[in-house]
Amino acid sequence: MTDKPRKILVTSALPYANGPVHLGHLVEYIQTDIWVRFQRLRGNRCIYVCADDAHGTPIMLKAQQEGITPEQLIERVGAEHRRDFDDFLVSFDNYYTTHSEENRECAELIYTRLDRAGHIFTRTIHQAFDPEKRMFLPDRFIKGECPRCGAADQYGDSCEVCGATYTPADLRNPVSALSGAVPVEKESLHYFFRLGDFTEMLKAWTRSGHVQQAMAHKLEEWFEEGLADWDISRDAPYFGFGIPGSDGKFFYVWLDAPIGYMASFANLCKRRPELDFEDFWGVNSTAELYHFIGKDIIYFHSLFWPAMLHGAGFRTPSAVYAHGFLTVNGQKMSKSRGTFIRARTYLEHLDPEYLRYYFAAKLGPGVEDLDLNLDDFVQRVNSDLVGKLVNIASRCAGFITRRFDGVLADDLPEPGLYREFADAGSSLAKDFENRDFARAVREIMALADRANQYINDMQPWVLAKDPGRSGEVQAICTQGLNLFRVLMTWLKPVLPRLAERAEAFLGVDLAHWDDVERPLLGHRVNAFRPLMTRVDTAATNALVAASRETLAGSGERAGAEAREAAPGGEPLQPEIGIDDFARVDLRVARIIRAELVQGADKLLRLELDLGGPVRQVFAGIRKAYRPEDLEGRLTVVVANLAPRKMRFGVSEGMVLAAGPGGEDIWLLQPDRKGGSGPAPGSRIR
Repeated sequence: MTDKPRKILVTSALPYANGPVHLGHLVEYIQTDIWVRFQRLRGNRCIYVCADDAHGTPIMLKAQQEGITPEQLIERVGAEHRRDFDDFLVSFDNYYTTHSEENRECAELIYTRLDRAGHIFTRTIHQAFDPEKRMFLPDRFIKGECPRCGAADQYGDSCEVCGATYTPADLRNPVSALSGAVPVEKESLHYFFRLGDFTEMLKAWTRSGHVQQAMAHKLEEWFEEGLADWDISRDAPYFGFGIPGSDGKFFYVWLDAPIGYMASFANLCKRRPELDFEDFWGVNSTAELYHFIGKDIIYFHSLFWPAMLHGAGFRTPSAVYAHGFLTVNGQKMSKSRGTFIRARTYLEHLDPEYLRYYFAAKLGPGVEDLDLNLDDFVQRVNSDLVGKLVNIASRCAGFITRRFDGVLADDLPEPGLYREFADAGSSLAKDFENRDFARAVREIMALADRANQYINDMQPWVLAKDPGRSGEVQAICTQGLNLFRVLMTWLKPVLPRLAERAEAFLGVDLAHWDDVERPLLGHRVNAFRPLMTRVDTAATNALVAASRETLAGSGERAGAEAREAAPGGEPLQPEIGIDDFARVDLRVARIIRAELVQGADKLLRLELDLGGPVRQVFAGIRKAYRPEDLEGRLTVVVANLAPRKMRFGVSEGMVLAAGPGGEDIWLLQPDRKGGSGPAPGSRIR
């Protein structure tokens, strides 16, 4: 490379320090790690930091339940997290904790600067208080109905159905998640951050390519509603940092959590004097700063966080990259089905690189959810990694080591084929840079097919029977091993351990993306040992069974260990009773008009006849249905869902559909288009 190496700082969202890492979390850390390893392979200076998110009421309460201090809890869980990430080959430069002096100093500095600039104020609020537990309730310990869409069993800070954010006081029919008691109101002085002061700055920032387009559209909805003041304080008892100059108030965990990125880097700077904090975080920094997060915490990272940084005199992120949630076999991770899988449970049954490769083969640059289909997982690992990639080396290595003392030929018989492989590095680099790993993997596997076809066509095992053609055998196998080397270089960010084994066999480091410009000729390779074994369906079955047993034995509920707006996989919704379900009014509706929604990638605008006034509903089914195919159909609608104001208009209900998403969405309809069926407005019982 002739370009000057880039200076890059990368973070992943901080896992909460009161529970184990699961496969939903790993989507993010594997995605980030592949991108970081790619940058390093390109010769860029790429630093990757993270930390445990160690504050908040959930940690305080869990420590009390276990009879230990919060410090003991976060130390134990932090060690477990580090071990899991290490074993999944996630290459952090520093993995720290938000319960640190560096984080306290950074949090107090940012708060003080914001306060001096007039962005902090106090206000007495009426706050929910649990009369049985004798404590103020954090947002996530109050549940009720969303004030915006009416969805039941939503947390006190945001709705997981419509994405609205609000305060616990806005909830309808709230109850304490700790005791089930109805909270009472008590007055309390709280500290607020004037997020609205940064409206114009945030509009410019989010519209300038710093977030993905889908996320930018979502943020526009919040801008239209107006940015509300953000409550950044919590009352005692609370595990966290006290607010300077306050009387027993603490920083809300979401204030100091993202500051943990800065604190982790500051801690790294103490050990690596060549690093300078201001070079990466100063307002005049020329370094690149990227945050990889789950789509459920985009509000915090794309509004609160850049506003805090800007207001306190620090640089803002170069980009915030959000990803979707993980499903298993097309459904949300489930305790009962054994698909709520811990990282450690997976590691006890399967190679971590199987999962790294499978996630890479599915991950694109957008925010679509990712499905781990276990049957497809087995087939793809065996077909791609063993049947295609490793097979190239195993087919050629024996001839070279047994017949030619491990020495490769001095020339390639097909230099044009090698050039084709090497030239693919340019387009592949763009795919990796753009986080389109799925596209890169497809291209790499297509090249692997070409390499195997070449070996099939040349048939070195036939030529080896003729002593007079041994030179051809050496040349063909030299060609094959050089193609294997190129492919392993491209896949090194995804499969670092397999790459190490390939390096040991080839006797050369896959050190730089551009090293493949020149083939290995007249070079001695080492004895070949199997690089990867096939995965058996029995192993995935055992994994599911072990996950079911592990969760049942620990008394866990899927999602019970999630922290306030925790990143990572999407938890199951809490169970509902028959009375809750009876409140849902399902009606037959005829679609009398359907049309595209300008500026929306997934939505169709539907006009529905429910036997009364025509209703307008926006449905996320655009990838599955053409508007003209829907008109005249009957479908099922949640008729008593509170209207929801969207950027495109008001949605007056919800069309029911099923499927994993994308093109695979099916409307729940009583009859085919044009059929008689039940009358519009008929109730489904």
